[in-house]
Amino acid sequence: MLVFETPKSFKKDFRYSFCKGCDHGIAIRLVAELIDELGLKEKTILTTSIGCSVTMYDFMDLDCIEAPHGRALAVATGVKRACPDKFVFTYQGDGDFASIGLAESMHAALRGESLTAICINNTTYGMTGGQLGPTTMMGQITTTSPMGRNREYYGYPIHIAEQIAMCDGTAYSARVSLDSVPNIRKAKAAIKKAFEAQLKGLGLGFVEILSTCPTNWNMTPSEAHEHVKNNMTKTFPLGIYKDVTEE
Repeated sequence: MLVFETPKSFKKDFRYSFCKGCDHGIAIRLVAELIDELGLKEKTILTTSIGCSVTMYDFMDLDCIEAPHGRALAVATGVKRACPDKFVFTYQGDGDFASIGLAESMHAALRGESLTAICINNTTYGMTGGQLGPTTMMGQITTTSPMGRNREYYGYPIHIAEQIAMCDGTAYSARVSLDSVPNIRKAKAAIKKAFEAQLKGLGLGFVEILSTCPTNWNMTPSEAHEHVKNNMTKTFPLGIYKDVTEE
């Protein structure tokens, strides 16, 4: 019989707050496991902002700061500069990271801030009703693009991992998914690399995680994971886009 221990970084009375089939729960567990394994719990400060990602506070027994919408990396920069001995990371959604917070995100990477950023990409604004977001795929129907995303009206989706990798201050940038057990294992390895980039003082460590949003996609959890596997990875190829942690 398999026995899964609750990570020590989780609250003892945490409340699961995500929709059925949402991958946020898996992503947060991977983060918690790594914080435990690397012995970071007592020195970690989490920064997140508005969106489904903000409910990470429901799970984590860490010092946490809630930033205004899109400003997580700006706030995290201030925290890290004031407390350079702390391990500081952000946990954000794609709308928060790559739309209203795009300037903060890109400039943190350009400055090479010694931080770790994790971005959940579910191609929509999940918390506020499933509107078109910066990563919404071409042809994708949302509540604000009922005919599907087209180039003439909405432009193209942003490829976050590639954009962050182009910044000179980025030490690690990767895109992973949680649609299968092998990919979950690869995701954990990527998050560990992004953590190590900060621990080694090499610059920004970044991981984009392709995630399901069954509620706003109007899919079952199984259908949503098939959508990630068969459709999202074609628009957003998985892989490591920059890694200087081994140099």
